[in-house]
Amino acid sequence: MLNPADGPFPWLALLIGLGLAGGTRTLRRRLRALPPLSAAPATDHTIAGWTCVTATGVRPDASTVRAAVAHAERERLVVLDLVPGDLPTDELLTLLGRLDPDRVRRDPLARGRGAGHALLVHDDVLRRAGVHAADLAGLDPPALIELTARLKPFAADGTGHAVAPDLVAPPPDPARRKRWLKATGVPVWPNLVGGLGEAAAYTGACVTSPFWGALAFLAMWFQPYAVVAGRRPVRPRDLHRATVLRPVLAVRRWVLAVTGPRPARAPAAIDPAALRPEYARDVAEGLAAFFEDRRTTCPWCGSDRLAVRARIGDHLQGKPGRFTLERCRDCAHVFQNPRLSLAGLDYYYRDFYDGLGGAGAEALFGTMSRTYRGRAELLRRNLPPGTAPRAWLDVGTGHAHMCVVARTLLPDTVFDGLDLGDGVEGARRRGWIRTAHRGQFPELADRLAGDYDVVSMHHYLEHTRDPFAELDAAAKVLVPGGRLLIELPDPQCWYGRVLRGLWLPLFQPQHQHLMPWRNLEAALNARGFTVLAREHGRAHQGNDFTGAVSQALTALAPDPAMPWVPGGPTPLRRARRIALVSVAVPAFVVAVLLDAAVSLLALAAGARGGSNAYRLLARKDPG
Repeated sequence: MLNPADGPFPWLALLIGLGLAGGTRTLRRRLRALPPLSAAPATDHTIAGWTCVTATGVRPDASTVRAAVAHAERERLVVLDLVPGDLPTDELLTLLGRLDPDRVRRDPLARGRGAGHALLVHDDVLRRAGVHAADLAGLDPPALIELTARLKPFAADGTGHAVAPDLVAPPPDPARRKRWLKATGVPVWPNLVGGLGEAAAYTGACVTSPFWGALAFLAMWFQPYAVVAGRRPVRPRDLHRATVLRPVLAVRRWVLAVTGPRPARAPAAIDPAALRPEYARDVAEGLAAFFEDRRTTCPWCGSDRLAVRARIGDHLQGKPGRFTLERCRDCAHVFQNPRLSLAGLDYYYRDFYDGLGGAGAEALFGTMSRTYRGRAELLRRNLPPGTAPRAWLDVGTGHAHMCVVARTLLPDTVFDGLDLGDGVEGARRRGWIRTAHRGQFPELADRLAGDYDVVSMHHYLEHTRDPFAELDAAAKVLVPGGRLLIELPDPQCWYGRVLRGLWLPLFQPQHQHLMPWRNLEAALNARGFTVLAREHGRAHQGNDFTGAVSQALTALAPDPAMPWVPGGPTPLRRARRIALVSVAVPAFVVAVLLDAAVSLLALAAGARGGSNAYRLLARKDPG
């Protein structure tokens, strides 16, 4: 007979139980946040302008479509994922594990997730996303889930989910399980390996403390009942069978996923191999053309008392070259010397924010909602009560992620973006900004003079060749009393000295200037600005140690598939890369923990060097 008092303290069972309790609570909350469709409106309710996209085998009736349109119009949605009222248990739990309906509504950068059965889309969204009628035929559930993710950026604050009680889900296809997991956002092989780890954890708990381990196992076994207990909008048709046979079905699904067909790779938009000859031509005569002559004085104060801060390679992409950062002994300004020429800027920026690196940059910027909100909140706290900016220009906007988040706090403000890359045009098509200005800010300033109440430069000024010209341009386009919001890396951060050439904010070869906040304040005062607020800890990026590990990995083993790596992806290079990535996993875990601790420290000691970034908000004085 099992005796709870026997054996050592059941730490493992306790941890499993706490994880189950927390996970179940989260799943229940998310399920409760899925609203059911109301009764269908009158038959004359128009559905013109809407398209209901369905997966093969799913057939919503006319009343369900009308109810969905009425719900979308009432909630101001332009994309509505319809969750079948009888969604199978495994699909429901997986969906709730990846989808937080509340976050989707409040965070415009939340990834688009869906059940993959029926999707109501406004025709304007399909038009702006470039989706045609032919693209909507014959979709299976994974393809419909992928379409949801594709459409979400074009409906950033207009995507929602609702349960369609009368919508019937077809049986899941075991042969598509890998592809379904991938489309849902579950990393396939880590998930399968994690399944083995989960099984080992339950086994270990049962061996070390049989009573409590068995109790934790039973809690996992009957978790589906706990998730859907009470009045819930979804009632899986297989709830009893899926719960009673849960351990057996989990093993079966795992085996099918391991042995099932590998999901077909989506055709790459850009073939790295096709770019290899161009990159080879660029460096055929060496790298001298990528650099200007070294200067002997500080570009900020003119002093000739310079010292080398760091000499490092391209740890961002692994392109060839060595870059020197020098520090002025008088004003502490850090700058690239010699700096890149225009040809060098083109070479080293290429395929970073767009092209081959576009998807990665987009994904990274999509994780920074809290940072974007912090910037907008700093401005809002320093405005007269009851006022809001009329027009805001975000310089160096990229894909305008900051703009789409900031407008949730300032809905009456019009946002425009300015950048050199084509991402700014994509932001306009998505509806994240009103106007896309493409070009160099100082060259466009005369045309934009006096047009804006707010100009922002977030991690932009350090990339520019002449920061003073950028500040002059900002003064020109702002109205008197307008605000200038700047965020920059802080070269006086402690971790720059600890991590040296692997400190991510050095960001070579892209960062041309790293200026201490006192220097920037003085430059703003000289141009007729008054600094209203300065933040350090809240501006901290939280990436010092993870960035160092990532850069070390790139330095030791750059991705051999990239077209600038000479020789291409040989088997030996691939094996070396895989081996080093595997070895780096524990280092990444430690780095994540260190960055979490450092982020807490930054809040307390950011102004004294504990933050890797700072923000300044300044007002353009009248006259």
